[in-house]
Amino acid sequence: MSVFKDRILEGRVAFLTGGTSGIGFGVARMLAAQGARVMLNGRNPEKLAAAIAEIRAAGGEADGVAADVRNYDAIAAALAQCRAQWGLIDILLCGAAGNFPAPVTGMSANGFKAVMDIDVLGTFNACRAAHEHLRAPGASVVAISANHASVAYAMQAHVCAAKAGVERLLQVLALEWGPQGIRCNLVNPGPIDDTEGMRRLAPTPEARAMSVKSVPLGRFGTKEDIANLVLFLCSEAGAYCNGGVFVCDGGQALMGARAMG
Repeated sequence: MSVFKDRILEGRVAFLTGGTSGIGFGVARMLAAQGARVMLNGRNPEKLAAAIAEIRAAGGEADGVAADVRNYDAIAAALAQCRAQWGLIDILLCGAAGNFPAPVTGMSANGFKAVMDIDVLGTFNACRAAHEHLRAPGASVVAISANHASVAYAMQAHVCAAKAGVERLLQVLALEWGPQGIRCNLVNPGPIDDTEGMRRLAPTPEARAMSVKSVPLGRFGTKEDIANLVLFLCSEAGAYCNGGVFVCDGGQALMGARAMG
């Protein structure tokens, strides 16, 4: 449930990569509930159709286009379609990401590259292709990243490298696009319940209990926790936020890498 006044994004257009499941879909539902037209992007047409149907059933306005963020031409065409259909884009959410636990010596070069391509290249592609379609001034770009950018986690070398790249990329964009009135920020979720990431990283009751123990607030976060933060950044309430890294993890990062491993 949103903590904000209803329909604060009425008439705005949002394009979301990785918007068909997990945190991305939670954000999509929130933006639609607040009046935005949401264009979902994902690779799986079936997931895309199901996500669109769920938002429409809840009374939101949604559509979608299948495209792989690793393919610049494909994501550029998807963004152009959004612009042609609904006009200038007010909100770009970069939420496509990859993850799997593995030690460096147990990870192939292709496995490492896959995560780098989805996270770093995919975020670059979406941002670069979106620029000509963003409302300037006024647009907000938000990347869903992770504390891996600044905290080293065992079994997560590929993700740590990728998130560090995403963080610096968005901060460079904040410098370059800020004068145009386009704000760029990052959101770093902690352990968020009912997501594919947590199912992979905490697959057993014992692992879940250990993960909860690493959070000072004593609980997993929810998709709504992250969606509320993104909503703040995309609204007038966050109008002076640019280049920021907004941690939403219940204080987990304060515990350090050892406590979280």
